[in-house]
Amino acid sequence: MYVYFMGTAMEQIRPLAGKVAVVTGSGQGIGRGIALMLASFGAKVITNDLKPRSTDEVDMKFRATALAGDAPLMSAEEETDYLVAQGDADTTAQAIVDLGGEAVALYADVTDHDAAGRLIHTAVDSFGHIDILVNNAAGLGFGPFVSLTPDDWKYQVSAKLDGTYNCMSHAVPLMVARGSGRILNASSDALTGIAMMAPYAAANAAVVALTKSVAKEVDRHGVTVNAFCPQAASPGHMSFNAAFKMMLARQGIEIKVDEDRMRRSEEAHGPAENLTMLAYLASDEASHINGAVFSVSGGGDIALYNELEHIAHIEKRGAPWTFSDLRSAVPARLLTGYRPIAERIEF
Repeated sequence: MYVYFMGTAMEQIRPLAGKVAVVTGSGQGIGRGIALMLASFGAKVITNDLKPRSTDEVDMKFRATALAGDAPLMSAEEETDYLVAQGDADTTAQAIVDLGGEAVALYADVTDHDAAGRLIHTAVDSFGHIDILVNNAAGLGFGPFVSLTPDDWKYQVSAKLDGTYNCMSHAVPLMVARGSGRILNASSDALTGIAMMAPYAAANAAVVALTKSVAKEVDRHGVTVNAFCPQAASPGHMSFNAAFKMMLARQGIEIKVDEDRMRRSEEAHGPAENLTMLAYLASDEASHINGAVFSVSGGGDIALYNELEHIAHIEKRGAPWTFSDLRSAVPARLLTGYRPIAERIEF
């Protein structure tokens, strides 16, 4: 048996048969692709979105903020692609049913602790239990830190970090009681620190720390908690690229396009349904993988992040470091191979 995604045949095995999954933010984009992919491997899925979404709704806060202007944010072709990619919890659930799977849609704001609880318990009420939780909901934005407002901060941090905590706080006790469970927390490669995305980067780095901390606590109960940094096609990716280019142009910043890098980036942002690594991590075969962070792309690339650890060390015993000591020891012994931030800036 084969199921077809984006015109590509994928051999259909069912390692998630009988499993029940909750995927937050699964009305469109990457979350929708993940929900469809998990269902294709046998999972019953609770789809989630903040609210129902009309097909002609272009939900881009960029239009009403610092990027507002006469020029369109996207070309007509880009905006058509953006609109086609829209959806909500109901349309994703219906797509799963149309493929022969089982799904239930629930609109809930995961930044609200009680609403997150209703989402998790919808899985239990509908299918008897919860086996898989994918925390995918996020708020994306960008701009200089000096222009950052408290509302901007809350928008980008709350859905990602509070939403992940809220859903985990309801799901973890149920999984521990059952002696099994798989939690997959969406982070981002932005966790390394990307200019113009301070709140988003901070939230994603915090998700990794939360993931690693809880993984150490629940490992003995048969529950795993891993993080993934996805690259795949989504409305957010489309609008971000368009808005970023426009912002630079309006500031008179010339964009030097690295054609090879651009090609690799677009290849990486393939269909989210191709993020099969998440099905593997959600399966029984991945019971030994816990507290790990992966970068996964719709283009087929999968990478494991290393653990954050010391890479250089200096010490002095018997007396505190003096400034003169540090003036000599820091560059010569501690920062060997260190590159100034100007050499490491990425957009």
